[in-house]
Amino acid sequence: MAAHEHIRDVPYAPDDMFSLVAGIDRYPEFLPWCAGARVRRRDMENGKEVLLADLIVSYKVFREQFTSRVTLDRDARIIDVGYVQGPFSYLHNNWRFEALPAGGTRIHFCIDFEFKSATLQKMIGAVFSRAFGRMMEAFIERADELYGAQREAPLGAAVASE
Repeated sequence: MAAHEHIRDVPYAPDDMFSLVAGIDRYPEFLPWCAGARVRRRDMENGKEVLLADLIVSYKVFREQFTSRVTLDRDARIIDVGYVQGPFSYLHNNWRFEALPAGGTRIHFCIDFEFKSATLQKMIGAVFSRAFGRMMEAFIERADELYGAQREAPLGAAVASE
């Protein structure tokens, strides 16, 4: 089991950060370990958009595809990702984008996963922990590229925990 939680303040609007993370089909452009992404299906359930999405993760000789059910709650600015199929026993992650009083966003990112195979968990678990830990940084770097000229507030403090 590998659980990680990261909290980070950024100077960008919550809706922009939500849209960036919700744009799954663009992940291969900026996530270093993401070799492919596609949204198979989009539905509406209880006022929330629900996606069935595939990601192909590649690191050295390791290459795996997994499928997730992604619930996009734009009103609450929450993205909840549940595991459907692939090499994990389970995988769950959650993004929450909180507007800061002085402008900008506090991003909350939590992820918890375990591989089906104990051997794979032993071989790749630490690498995946680092890759998932790097996810928030990759999204912030992408936000810098896309929204850097439109900053809402000065850059806030970073908090990370595992």
